[in-house]
Amino acid sequence: MSDVDASQKPTIIELLSFRVGGQDYAIDVASTREIRGWTTPSELPDTPVHILGMINLRGDVLPLLDLAARLGLKTPEVNERSVIIVTEVDNSTVGLLVDAVSDIIAPSEEEMQPPPEAVKSDEDPCVRALTVIGEKMIRVLELSSVMPSTLGTPDQLVSG
Repeated sequence: MSDVDASQKPTIIELLSFRVGGQDYAIDVASTREIRGWTTPSELPDTPVHILGMINLRGDVLPLLDLAARLGLKTPEVNERSVIIVTEVDNSTVGLLVDAVSDIIAPSEEEMQPPPEAVKSDEDPCVRALTVIGEKMIRVLELSSVMPSTLGTPDQLVSG
């Protein structure tokens, strides 16, 4: 294969897809530390409604974020089938409560489209791209917009 062929090869992005609030989303696999079953969090007073509390991950305390509530979606009942995706964003580890993990997908850069201008927010957009896999439209999240780095510690959580 020549250098010209290699430079024209489309860039593939690996994403972890999941369901939340009855919709399909994905995040970069590189930001995913682990996937675990439901753990009841320890609640903290005076936290935003989308913060369920703190969980213990092998001695590390991390915030658990209700991703549906954070995205303004209907929050489903938490049950034994609920899943926590442990992610690392801006050097902060955070748990995301989701309905179910679907698959690892690998769309090319060309298969990802920016959200339409009509639905973009003036603030940091939570959805950075859209891709269609089969019949599903998958929203690719910008984790740094969903979880600001100020969620890094319990002290910052309470004051934020």
